[in-house]
Amino acid sequence: PKTWTLRECCDYAVEHNIGIKQQENQCRQQEIQLNTSKNSRLPDVSGSIGQNFSFGRGLTADNTYTNTNTSSTSFSLGASVPIFTGFQIPNQIKLNQLNLEAATADLEKAKNDVRIQVAQAYVQILYDMEISDVAKRQIAIDSAQVARVQAFVNNGKASEAELSQQKATLANSCLTATQADNNTRIAILTLTQLLELPTPEGFSIVRPSVTSNPILQTGLGEITPDIIYSEALGIKPEIASQQLRLKGSEYSIKIAQAGYYPTLSANGGLGTNYYTTSGFKADGFGDQFKNNFSQYVGLSLNVPIFNRSQTRNNIRNARVEQETLQLQLDNTKKTLYKEIQQVYYNALNAQSKEQSSQEAVKSSQDAFRLMQAKYENGKATITEFNEAKNNYLKAESDLVQARYESIYQLALIEFYRGKDLVF
Repeated sequence: PKTWTLRECCDYAVEHNIGIKQQENQCRQQEIQLNTSKNSRLPDVSGSIGQNFSFGRGLTADNTYTNTNTSSTSFSLGASVPIFTGFQIPNQIKLNQLNLEAATADLEKAKNDVRIQVAQAYVQILYDMEISDVAKRQIAIDSAQVARVQAFVNNGKASEAELSQQKATLANSCLTATQADNNTRIAILTLTQLLELPTPEGFSIVRPSVTSNPILQTGLGEITPDIIYSEALGIKPEIASQQLRLKGSEYSIKIAQAGYYPTLSANGGLGTNYYTTSGFKADGFGDQFKNNFSQYVGLSLNVPIFNRSQTRNNIRNARVEQETLQLQLDNTKKTLYKEIQQVYYNALNAQSKEQSSQEAVKSSQDAFRLMQAKYENGKATITEFNEAKNNYLKAESDLVQARYESIYQLALIEFYRGKDLVF
């Protein structure tokens, strides 16, 4: 079975996540819109063919009216080219370009969110695996104690009550181990679902070193939340996305203002027709097609005078939208700063907890050894022995979990600073 590292989990999740694929489709839609706005500078060419039949009184070929049936066939080809649109086309192109860049930043933000979710699930597995290991160590110690007390009972040095008490302790340790294993399986299931894997069977992860990990050795150093925030402002995609959309709102205003400008376009076309009247002789199709051939070119100027204040309201809506985008940018910055503060103080607390746990392990280890010696010499009860043993194992577990928490929070800080989320 493959053993997955955090980097491999993140890369696989980013590649297969459905939400990210949907965001990629939005980027492609923005690319299409940009292409459409660029092509709006090209001529608009159309052709048409018409066939008409007329019954009753109509105009004949000699320009007289009579009751007869007529038919006409027409062909035309026309083109129109925008010359001046109040700067609407170039501003629309710039707006769509910014929207494409913003959508790309949103895509990167979605990838970062998935990476953080994967890292959280990864650390949860490490937590649960550590608790499971502690429970198994408890079973080993309790099993040895049951055998020891059984020997004492056989030699008459211990009572059946003490043996029953130790067996109950062993049963509780087995229950704790079962619960820990179940929690580990659920945590693995959560991660495999984030990876879009069909089944969690055979899935396992790499357990990073908690003693020689380079992230722990580096620590926080002289870093502060303000330093992290200043670096994150220039690289985080959620900030870039909001800044691009705010910049695009300036072009939205200019596009709305284009309604005040006149528009100028050039147009031209070709056309011909074929005409017949029942009862009258008509020239052949080829001759009429040639003789009726016509061409035209021209300019069209459209000057806005009054459109029921539609242009004015479009400009006002664009300015309101700009204010809304500015508020969204400010809120995104505040949210980012709060997240950085939370991660920073979580890392600080995890480091403090790690130091305290190291002292607790040393103290509980010494206490357990002393209690074990006293118990073996008959100067301590089985209850006192179990209590010292549980305290020692719990202190070891707390130390490893504190180190995992420190690794995770410090990796998040580096992630906010623009580095990969790995540990």
